[in-house]
Amino acid sequence: MLYCGVATAEISDTIHPFVAIGYTYDDNLLRLPDDVPLQQQRSDRATQAQAGVIVDRPIGRQRLSATAKVSRVTFDHYTQLDYNGKDIKADLAWQLGNHLSGNVGGGYVQTLTPFSDYNSDERNLRTSRREYANGAWRFHPSWQVRSGFTRNRHEYELLAQRVNNRTEDLAEVGFDYLDKSGSRVGLVVRQLKGEYLNPRRINGVALDDNYTQDELKASVSWRFSGITYIEVLAGYARRKHDFFTGRDSSGANGRASVNWAPLGKVKFRAEVWREFAAVESFIVSNSLNKGGSVSATWDVTSKVQGTASVRRETRQFEQLPTIGFTGNPDDRATSAQLGLAYAPTLHSQIGVSAFRERRNGSRLAGTNDYRSNGVSINASVQF
Repeated sequence: MLYCGVATAEISDTIHPFVAIGYTYDDNLLRLPDDVPLQQQRSDRATQAQAGVIVDRPIGRQRLSATAKVSRVTFDHYTQLDYNGKDIKADLAWQLGNHLSGNVGGGYVQTLTPFSDYNSDERNLRTSRREYANGAWRFHPSWQVRSGFTRNRHEYELLAQRVNNRTEDLAEVGFDYLDKSGSRVGLVVRQLKGEYLNPRRINGVALDDNYTQDELKASVSWRFSGITYIEVLAGYARRKHDFFTGRDSSGANGRASVNWAPLGKVKFRAEVWREFAAVESFIVSNSLNKGGSVSATWDVTSKVQGTASVRRETRQFEQLPTIGFTGNPDDRATSAQLGLAYAPTLHSQIGVSAFRERRNGSRLAGTNDYRSNGVSINASVQF
């Protein structure tokens, strides 16, 4: 919701403090179904105050970059949702000699869990931790081999949501062809292991949601022309569960995007995906998501920028053959957003945006039919 501008007079070339404030109105904050009784409040207003610091420092041939910010979010009606947010990220880009390079880093994020899959008015903070390390050996000017490991951990404040506490470990190894233009084409083998810490119970049956996902994918980052840039991470994936193997699935999996800038000041981005994703529900734990999005950015003047985006996604939820679920196994969501930003100086920015969301839910997964509209206003300054 908040964006930080570039400073005209920086405190230093390494440390960049910033502050920001934002205001949001949402006419269906909890993403309640269309037929909910009118006695329950649907709309609310939220104010967010944010302060932080950006660090960007070269250390010899290495480079350290980090961001740390804290926020205070308060609501006019649902005051029990008020919370303090935290967002800390750090990355060290390392280089050894002329052939070995990589990154090591991590992050910590504490924020309010979205209401799209769980519509309680009780506060439910989500804490996410991430650690990663990767490296590449460029053994030839046009070829490299690489590997990496990433661990993501998610924990939820609300007792009913702790069935979604999980750890996801991703290990990968691959090789790439490096073109002189800066493009890259490669093949990567990946394994993702998910471990859920608190088994959920459906009709008195305890479910083990642990899984292993094996992938073989093409990895492409290609400058097709001066105005077209293509990114692909797609191929084949097979997901296997330790319990209720009837949920196992395999097939095409991945994401592709195209960035196109035919007019200089106007840029477009299109993206499509078909991939597994976690669901923050107490009924199901994951879904196969298929969707696409289109966005545009228009630099109206040197100080004014307009943005627009449209997104559509279908989620196909897992079905448990030994438990009697009924209803549609899919839900479909569409969203659109328009925004306008004005930078009166190089170190400040004011923005306004409006959004609209609509979803056709699934009884099987306990998701609602809902509509939501909203607007946000924000301002920021970086020193």
